[in-house]
Amino acid sequence: MLVYEYTAKDETGSKFSGTYKDIDNVAMLREELAKMGYVLVKARRRKTSMRRRKRINQMEVAAFAYEFAGMYSAGLPILKCLETSEEQSESQDFKEILTDIRESIETGSNLKNAFSKYRNVFSDFFLGMLEAGESGGKLAEALETSAKYLEKRADLNRKVKSAFAYPVVVSIMCFVVVFCLLVFVIPIFSKLYKQMHASLPLPTQVLVGLSSAVRNGWWAILIVVVLAGIVLRWLSRSPRTRARWDAFKLNMPIFAKLNRMVVVSHFIRTFAMLASVGVSLIKALEVASQVAHNTKMTEVAKELQGVIEAGNPVSKSLRDYDIFPLMIAQLAVAGEEVGELPEMLNKGVDFLDKDIERTINSLLVKLEPALTVIMGAIVGFILIGVYSPIYDYMRHLK
Repeated sequence: MLVYEYTAKDETGSKFSGTYKDIDNVAMLREELAKMGYVLVKARRRKTSMRRRKRINQMEVAAFAYEFAGMYSAGLPILKCLETSEEQSESQDFKEILTDIRESIETGSNLKNAFSKYRNVFSDFFLGMLEAGESGGKLAEALETSAKYLEKRADLNRKVKSAFAYPVVVSIMCFVVVFCLLVFVIPIFSKLYKQMHASLPLPTQVLVGLSSAVRNGWWAILIVVVLAGIVLRWLSRSPRTRARWDAFKLNMPIFAKLNRMVVVSHFIRTFAMLASVGVSLIKALEVASQVAHNTKMTEVAKELQGVIEAGNPVSKSLRDYDIFPLMIAQLAVAGEEVGELPEMLNKGVDFLDKDIERTINSLLVKLEPALTVIMGAIVGFILIGVYSPIYDYMRHLK
């Protein structure tokens, strides 16, 4: 966000100074001042702090939405709500964001445009709810719905991350232990093997070779890792690569079912909550596809938009896509028949979230023994490689 300090003069020739935010260059600043009847004399870009903002926790955004909804429904004006939330925020980064949003609204910006500058903090769903609430006169309801959505989504993400924290930590610890053995322990035994002049079995040769490669060629390994990271980052920006990766996640061994349910949960809950506050089904599908962050779901959303534009019910079309569980499709049909589509879809997603939790627990039951076996095999291979030459040498001495 660029900030310019300027000096201008009015029609009488009197000079005055000020600051202007959200402007890209001096030419645009001159045009904006000219619209107000002023002439730009000089301007310079203010140096902004390069302090890197921390990632804003979505639970903090949910708490803000609850506070905003409560104060606004109690009759406080929007600026007062933002000012109060700004004062109560314990995060300096979030406080700065709220300050800038409040100042933008004070200068005439609407809610969506003011919040859109921080799309990485306030998601497309949140912005869509703001727009719907502001235009439909249901701002408090939209904010409260947004808070509930953010809370449920953060809770689901927390469960997924916490469930797989154990396998990730165990894998990292295993890697660290093996690395330390190769760098510090194996070289000591390697010197011992040379003094014994014993022939080394294959496992020992592999360990000694790996140890030598890690200790002497660490710089080459580091270069390869960095280059691989750069290549992967470049590939991740390619739409074709992203589409293939998204398709793979939905069909990958073991985790395909879980990935499908998580994507569907995000998509359906977003769609249902947007529709519940009056957002058109076309717009709700568009935002839901963006929130789901999956190319396959984006394609499905576009096809469903075509179904709606053709005058057909969206609920029955859900059955045509195997990515949606049958329960979701059945509840959607029932909800559309009685005019309660968003409510029925929300109930369906609540059931789906419970199924996700059960699936995670089931996967962990299978993963933990598998990790134990893999770690045991690695440790066993290292022990065999380390002690086999010593055992053979002692046997020959006897």
